[in-house]
Amino acid sequence: MTWFKNLNSPESFGFLRGQATPFSIRLDTGEELYAWHILPIGVYYQHETTLVAEPSGFALDITSRSAFTLLRNDPDARLIIHMHGAAGTVGSGYRVPNYRALSAADPQKIHVLTFDYRGFGRTPGTPSERGLCLDAIGVVDWALNVARIPPSRIFIFGQSLGTAVSLAISEHFALQSPPITFAGTILVAPFVDVATLMATYRIGGSIPLVGPLARFPRIFKYLRTLIHDEWLSQDRIARYVHANEANHKSYRLTVIHAEDDYDIPFYHTEQLFWNAVNATMPQGISKDNFEAAKQRSKKDLGDAGTVVEWRTQNGVLREEVLKTGLHDVIMGNPVITLAVVRLMDTAAVAS
Repeated sequence: MTWFKNLNSPESFGFLRGQATPFSIRLDTGEELYAWHILPIGVYYQHETTLVAEPSGFALDITSRSAFTLLRNDPDARLIIHMHGAAGTVGSGYRVPNYRALSAADPQKIHVLTFDYRGFGRTPGTPSERGLCLDAIGVVDWALNVARIPPSRIFIFGQSLGTAVSLAISEHFALQSPPITFAGTILVAPFVDVATLMATYRIGGSIPLVGPLARFPRIFKYLRTLIHDEWLSQDRIARYVHANEANHKSYRLTVIHAEDDYDIPFYHTEQLFWNAVNATMPQGISKDNFEAAKQRSKKDLGDAGTVVEWRTQNGVLREEVLKTGLHDVIMGNPVITLAVVRLMDTAAVAS
């Protein structure tokens, strides 16, 4: 929730005057998505006088604002497209600290573009899996064709529900002809699919929601028929990786989760990571062999958690499981900033 704050006044969320610009992204269907474009602090400092002199608030024409020009005309600019979690708005909860953590990876280069899906915040409509995917595709199209940022300078970030949206669009563009792969993707607190999430979700981390019904296959199978939006992330991550491997496209994917996440248990990340690694091999890899290989390469960082990295000729898959961070707090932590730094570094090497 934004607790009566005005989304058209990002300054009320702690931004500097003119640092974040509210505007709308128009889809091909005529629908409009509410969005914020957030400038990196270093760029803001260099152009502070110009930015402060401009009108604040909602921009009817984002292309007329200096902030947009600074993004479009800088050949070194990087754009992180941010897919937020369920409920709330672009300004809710830990999302604002998350934007700062992302941009902190390079205060001279990293812009953040965040938006509300249909039915969220100031964006009208009714949420659905298909609708949210169309929204995200429309935002990427805006970045590519209006802001004119090439895929090699675009990063995708998703948290919670946003991880499912991120994987859906990453797969969508990887399957285009010619295929489009972005500079890197970061998923924080992802889930395997909605049915598995239902089976594992515990209220307050202790009271199972429908988990006990999983012991009764017929009942649970019936419940699955009631799920309209399945969000099959384990299938999408596999198809995304497989497409990049088959097309010999460079890709970077980091998955981050906290062990004390009471909303989405961290073993969802472990399952997704196996699905991703399995897709890198023509014959696949059994879970037993995967776990054995994983144990050999796992780095134990003590109270900071564990890290596993899996490399192929085309891609780098990285799993980070932290000891602490909960479901949302983690978004503003240094692990997020460092994940962006690593992606930028490996993307630079790959190019």
